Amino acid sequence: MLFIQGLLIAFFLFASSIKMFGWVKAIFEPQLEFFHSYGLNRAAMFAVGIIEGTGAIILLIGMLTSELVLSGIGASFIMFTSLGAIFFHFRFDTWKDAIPSMVTLLLSFYVVFPLLESVL
Repeated sequence: MLFIQGLLIAFFLFASSIKMFGWVKAIFEPQLEFFHSYGLNRAAMFAVGIIEGTGAIILLIGMLTSELVLSGIGASFIMFTSLGAIFFHFRFDTWKDAIPSMVTLLLSFYVVFPLLESVL
């Protein structure tokens, strides 16, 4: 579980920082083109980056403090953005473009699932 949490944290801190600050142009520009092709603007991309970054930070705090609820909340933010990405990729692109989002959805669900079990 810690490995998966660490993987999600690293990936989404990196991805969100690019969406917010555009510091890796080779990744930022194609992502911005995706957003534009979906009818979304730079502000929407920045907002997605905020949600991803917030989720990754909450997940990190949950992992460091061994708080299952915080980990679940952080992973839920990531699930939310992954579902959005899957929707837009299926609507405007090919299913192959949605594969990374499907993987992050499954990994984040794996982190959220123990929390769901304890609630249900």
